[in-house]
Amino acid sequence: MSDTSTFNPVPAICAELGTPPSGTAAVISLLQEGNTIPFIARYRKEMTGSLDEVQIRAIEERFTYLTELEQRREAIIASIAEQGKLTDALRSAILACTTKAALEDLYLPYKPKRRTRATIAKEKGLEPLAMRMLAQPADGDPQREAAAFVNAEKGVADADAALAGAADIVAEVASEHADIRALVRNRMAQEGLLVSTVVKDKKAEAAKYEDYFEYSEPVANIPSHRYLAVRRGEKEGFLRTSLHVDAEPLIAAALGMLHHRPGSPFASHLEGAVRDAFSRLLLPAVESDVRIDLKMRADRQAVDVFAANLRDLLLAAPLGSSGVIGVDPGLRTGCKCAAVDDHGTFRGYTVFNLVQGERSVAAAGVEFLRFVRTHRPRAIAVGNGTGGRETEKFIRQVLREAGEAGAVVVSVSEAGASVYSASELAGSEFPDLDLTIRGAISIARRLQDPLAELVKIEPKAIGVGQYQHDVHQPLLSKKLDEVVESCVNAVGVELNTASASLLSRVAGIGPKTAHNIVDFRAEKGGFKERAQLLKVKGLGPKAYEQAAGFLRLRGAANPLDASAVHPERYELVAAIAGDMGVSLGELVGNGSLADQIDIRRYAGTGVGEPTLRDIIAELKKPGLDPRSQFEAPAFRDDVTTIDDLEPGMSLEGVVTNVAAFGAFVDVGVHRDGLIHVSELSDTFVSDPRSVVTVGQKIRVRVLAVDKERQRISFTAKSGAATARPKKEAGAPAKDLKRGAGQSGPQKSAGFSYNPFAALKVK
Repeated sequence: MSDTSTFNPVPAICAELGTPPSGTAAVISLLQEGNTIPFIARYRKEMTGSLDEVQIRAIEERFTYLTELEQRREAIIASIAEQGKLTDALRSAILACTTKAALEDLYLPYKPKRRTRATIAKEKGLEPLAMRMLAQPADGDPQREAAAFVNAEKGVADADAALAGAADIVAEVASEHADIRALVRNRMAQEGLLVSTVVKDKKAEAAKYEDYFEYSEPVANIPSHRYLAVRRGEKEGFLRTSLHVDAEPLIAAALGMLHHRPGSPFASHLEGAVRDAFSRLLLPAVESDVRIDLKMRADRQAVDVFAANLRDLLLAAPLGSSGVIGVDPGLRTGCKCAAVDDHGTFRGYTVFNLVQGERSVAAAGVEFLRFVRTHRPRAIAVGNGTGGRETEKFIRQVLREAGEAGAVVVSVSEAGASVYSASELAGSEFPDLDLTIRGAISIARRLQDPLAELVKIEPKAIGVGQYQHDVHQPLLSKKLDEVVESCVNAVGVELNTASASLLSRVAGIGPKTAHNIVDFRAEKGGFKERAQLLKVKGLGPKAYEQAAGFLRLRGAANPLDASAVHPERYELVAAIAGDMGVSLGELVGNGSLADQIDIRRYAGTGVGEPTLRDIIAELKKPGLDPRSQFEAPAFRDDVTTIDDLEPGMSLEGVVTNVAAFGAFVDVGVHRDGLIHVSELSDTFVSDPRSVVTVGQKIRVRVLAVDKERQRISFTAKSGAATARPKKEAGAPAKDLKRGAGQSGPQKSAGFSYNPFAALKVK
């Protein structure tokens, strides 16, 4: 049995995350049993201590990391033992490692490697001389001792060659010394500078990276978006980057760890070998490690921003079950209009053109009015792409002049609509329709229910992130899939009307099972009760357990089927109703009756207080949609292009993207403007998301307009914004220059505010 047979990650996870031991152990056990995170968070609160999804996902992530660490530890112990070099001290050191980096540092001297200068020197028999250098004896004669190793056949020509070969061995020992590597890695991460310069003769081509032509910033402080920008510039061949750290104190510390004795005859040889180790082996290797860590940190930050923005977009207020006309604006090919009914079912389309003269515009008005009067929508959703504001203005005018005031006109984001239109899914939904008509349908449905429509699009295509193509794609995909899953299950899904795309995101249900559900629904004329799910091909008891509570079945015989009460608790709720002397139908949806339920009476009968409180909340408002009520933004009719903007204008807009450096806002001019983080509030803001979220309406004032480069800068200060920070973020920021107080190249204006700087690298 190995040393790792008693592996227990719970204490380490609890210490790191601050989660309770019993709840942490329960989460790990539930995950290993195949339970989904939404199910655990919602329906196993007694076991986990009411840990939420974020905490459960963090436990899952750390458990995965520690499991991989343990597996690697076992493999390393086995490898070193096989070499016959595993001592008790080394075993203890390996078992004490808490990170993969520390583990690999210990393994490095024993790791099979290609031939190096050190291995070649060992082949020449110079290892004993290297050991003399490392021993730092008080007496001896390096030249005389080295002469004993001269061997022409082995390629050791003279004493100097022998000393040089021995120094190569010592350099490798120093570079593979776990404590030295850890020291250098930590110092570079904490005190190092990232330095960037423009590649000679590429200044003109690299204009969008001009902020990084002569740039430096502490490694420990560089934000995600700046590191990813520098890295992209380097990848494209416009920038050269390096990490700088003061090596002298590190060399002195390394010599101390190797027991350097200034009085030893071999002192200078050890120092020379260590300096060679730093320049040739250690610093390049550690710089590579730190760059990887920097990239991983930047990726995680960027992915977190994307995920938070995606969550806000998916949970945007839906218009609900109302008829909508979707309009996909087009200048060359005309505006495509598609009508959908209360359930999102396609009912018809038309096309009108606004750029072929006055007669064409007049005909367009007649045709659009006919289309509106035929379908009588509650709202008209206009895509916000090219021509969107002109089309929106035209529609408002047509409706106003015709006295048709019933339909609200709303600008809707087109992000990802073209991806959906050309997808296999859209083709299967509407095989006989042109791609542009499919796009108009998607725009209409987005207004009805953003979540239901956006799940049909790969999350990355929605475009609410920063540097999304530069981050590790598997990490991005996993995180965004988690967000979609979380949002879908938080809202709930109508079993008899949801698309296969939406159903596939329900806990326990994948794409294949989702299609089987749709096929079963079509064959049987719809579901009559949740329990019928067990008759769907491929959907067994475990999948039913995971999914049932997130599926709504309105109009079912059992009113609990339309709620988030899990079927495993139906018997309990029926007993509660019986104890109260009312029918189940009378209890469900009756807030006053639900308030009379004595939680203490039922707690302990296989269910705890957290679940009982959730049940009571559902009985009060069964199947309540957690999303806010829909409210359309009000763009100014006289502001439709960037040419209409002037500094000082006050406008209402919608936040379209939130990044680490600020927020982008759509005010209806086809070009989003930036509110830099320093302009988001009168008080200091460290995290833009503490002030604004994607989809939020906000009042801004125009700071600057660069019409030539199509860039807009806004401020939300001095009462201009509708939102304020959710919490105080700290003291006012100091006016520091990038890299101030550090060695290496600096750009004196590095931290001076340029409202357009963040827009240069898109």
